[in-house]
Amino acid sequence: MTSLKPINIAADFGSGLQERVFEFLESAGFGPAKGGKRIDTHASVVFLGGDCVLKIKRAVRLPFLDYSTLEKRKCACAEELKVNAANAPELYRRVVAITRTDNGSLEIGGSGTPVEWAVEMARFDEEQTLDRIAEVQPIRRSLATAVAKKILQSHQRAPRENGETWLASIPVIIDRNTAKFRSVRELETAAINQLHSRSQDRLSQVQALLARRAGQGFVRHCHGDLHLANIALVNDKPLLFDAIEFDPGIATTDVLYDLAFTLMDLIHFNNGPASNLVFNHYLSGASNENLDALAVLPLFLSMRAAIRAHVSFTKSEQVTDGKVVWHQARRYFDLAGRLIAPKPPMLIATGGSSGTGKSVLARALAGVVEPAPGAVVFRSDVVRKHLFGVSETTRLAEGAYQGAISQRVYDSLATMAGRVLAQGCSVILDAAYLQEFQRAGLPDLAQRHHAAFAGLFLTADLATRLSRIKRREHDASDATLEVAMRQEDALCRAVNWHSIDASGTPEDTLQRSIACLPAPAVA
Repeated sequence: MTSLKPINIAADFGSGLQERVFEFLESAGFGPAKGGKRIDTHASVVFLGGDCVLKIKRAVRLPFLDYSTLEKRKCACAEELKVNAANAPELYRRVVAITRTDNGSLEIGGSGTPVEWAVEMARFDEEQTLDRIAEVQPIRRSLATAVAKKILQSHQRAPRENGETWLASIPVIIDRNTAKFRSVRELETAAINQLHSRSQDRLSQVQALLARRAGQGFVRHCHGDLHLANIALVNDKPLLFDAIEFDPGIATTDVLYDLAFTLMDLIHFNNGPASNLVFNHYLSGASNENLDALAVLPLFLSMRAAIRAHVSFTKSEQVTDGKVVWHQARRYFDLAGRLIAPKPPMLIATGGSSGTGKSVLARALAGVVEPAPGAVVFRSDVVRKHLFGVSETTRLAEGAYQGAISQRVYDSLATMAGRVLAQGCSVILDAAYLQEFQRAGLPDLAQRHHAAFAGLFLTADLATRLSRIKRREHDASDATLEVAMRQEDALCRAVNWHSIDASGTPEDTLQRSIACLPAPAVA
């Protein structure tokens, strides 16, 4: 039992019961006077103590949840502990009762009659949720890749489910969001109708694809609510917490719909490059079949933005001064409208000798190229390692770089690019492309998929290239100083791509490259 001093309250626990419990907790160490903090949401009240957090379900019945009885709230607490145990065992401790003694006082975890139930959690720095971090600084690369890894691990262990309920729920979600938007007088009717019709049209286009993915096992019991406020940095690693527990049906979705919440929210917080990093690192570790399903992303991203808009508009009506929340809701609504109408895809190839910075440029460009969440990057060095079934940093023998093998690598790059372009998503191919026959087919590949093409050929002096190669650590490239020297002698100078001076900083190279792209291609 947590030992906290009880307080006496009236023995009548009828109406107003929860407010009395809340008053007790605020006076028992969870209030501002003792360094605590109370956070209210539409479904829960969270009390932050010194090293402990108590989360209590509100005694409410909403269209999507029912916490109206003590027993239902107890079951919801137990389910929350269960669904979050795998993703954040460091945070979730137990379900604990708020109990009443014979004299009418309250205790946490006492032996008396339970009058309320709470999930007990370890407290972490609430300024370290990803939404708070993203508000003040760009999400760093290492954190974005760690988030992608956590989400992928969560999906890999998530149980597969029948997809019928999920598929049937999609039009219901769209209709529910539209109904909410129509109740907000300040929103333009034309914008609401356009979002609704485009969402319905996109759903019709991908309906068969969604059904096929359900049959392939991509519908699983996921986290369900992976916006940035539900990802926390604890001990310098991201943890996914506060998964949906009140309705398994809501959390049972396509894994890409689960991922889309994080991708969308990063875009909302002006962290498009981080969204793209999460996207690419997730795809690199997930099943290759996802490459044939990226056409669902405009719908999924837009739906997630619309859901956040819906929730935020509702919250703005419940607080005293809702202007800030209302404007946040409006930003989500506008984002939903942009995401459902993606720009055409683009194929970009970054070529050049070893050490010119192709991979650095490819990663940077991917995060600013339309449509959201940016381009999928395919790197020849990584593809080559996969062909040989070794890790990305395992060094291959020189024979792995002979003509026939290299042709297989370039053919694989083109094949994967075609699969992704067919889904309406942009692609960046990162390879040397030193030979004309390697470059020749790319414009036609782009044209077949109604995509624009840009070839960027990077150049830098030999000293700069050798210096960069020397500094490489834990990289997929096997290029040595000797390889760089041979490339210097053998390079054909007649390259019909944009020539990019890459001898300066990565930012300089990025800006020179962006200047060579069609304007609509860049966010």
